[in-house]
Amino acid sequence: MNCDVIGRMNVRRGFIRSMILLLICLLFVPIIFAASAEYFVYIGTYTRSRGKGIYTFRFQPATGKLTPLSLAAETSSPAFLAVHPNQQFLYAANEHEGEDLPGKNNTVSAYSIDPKTGSLRFLNKVSAEGEGPAHIVVDKLGKDLLVLNYRSGSVALLPILSSGKLGKASSFYQHQGSGPNKERQAGPHAHGGVFSPDNRYALVAEHGIDEVMSYRFDAIKRSLTPNDPPFFKATPGAAPRHLVFHPDGKIVYVLNELGSTVTVLAYSAAGGAMNRLQEITTLPAGFNGTNSTAQLQVDREGKFLYVSNRGNDSIAVFAISADQGTLTLVEHVPTHGKTPRDFALDPTGAFLFAANQNSDNIVLFKVAPTGRLTPTGQIVEQAPEPTCIVFVPAQ
Repeated sequence: MNCDVIGRMNVRRGFIRSMILLLICLLFVPIIFAASAEYFVYIGTYTRSRGKGIYTFRFQPATGKLTPLSLAAETSSPAFLAVHPNQQFLYAANEHEGEDLPGKNNTVSAYSIDPKTGSLRFLNKVSAEGEGPAHIVVDKLGKDLLVLNYRSGSVALLPILSSGKLGKASSFYQHQGSGPNKERQAGPHAHGGVFSPDNRYALVAEHGIDEVMSYRFDAIKRSLTPNDPPFFKATPGAAPRHLVFHPDGKIVYVLNELGSTVTVLAYSAAGGAMNRLQEITTLPAGFNGTNSTAQLQVDREGKFLYVSNRGNDSIAVFAISADQGTLTLVEHVPTHGKTPRDFALDPTGAFLFAANQNSDNIVLFKVAPTGRLTPTGQIVEQAPEPTCIVFVPAQ
């Protein structure tokens, strides 16, 4: 087969893949971004002490009011939640289930969402194929769910069935290695993951070995394969925790937990390669206490990046350069609680919800056009040990 024929075949495959993604966008985007008067807010919690599972709230963007509804699902430490692109299913990583039983795999649970009441109906639960699933993410087509197992340092790909239920893992990789921090990096610790905008790659923040790992993702075969190059090497001891794409798909922001920094990477969609552009601290000048970062998010217009600091207990706000994607500090805002493990911008982009795990409260902030945050005065305390926040439009 000559090069011209191979080239035409590659172009045809790329065209077909683009058309599939376009079709998915046409199907799902109106559902996700249609104007909604109200949203259901699901809060995942730790259940080792005070939390009981997944809590449901109702949010009205017009007034900024967050109203508690119920304990939607009593389940073991649903520390991270993910919503299907069609907004009909919710998935929960049960991070601490079975940890007292040596060799017992932790699990991922699937639920269907009632669009009128926000109630959850349990569908099934499957093995995460590892210990301590810290993060889960659904691919762009809604066909597969990527699981990042922190304690065992592994990744697994779980098929999503048409019913919303999860199947047994179709791909699995065990990471190897360690980092310079002997207490926190004695072995691999897969933490955060994200699918590339074109759905061809899955990137994984490897906390234990200071790498951003790159996997080729085949949505048809439902498989992961190490990319070439297979990883970006982070600053030693930085401990990558989470990562997020800029809306333009050309920049990846990596949040380093132990380094309290954000690494800005230029991303090549052609081959999935990453190159460092910048590394910037998340802490205010003069801070000398103990800190670890937790979460990051880019606003929907790609103008601002938000990061949570645990220890400094703040949200760091950065302006994003329109030309290069690099960051400039705007402000640090106290979260009015302890240990902001998670936060989320609401679908309208007008509010930020900060989940303070160790003070059992969720604090709402108003987001200004400048990216700055102002507390609304509303503090919710009906979801103890909050760890994750997701939104679903209410009907």
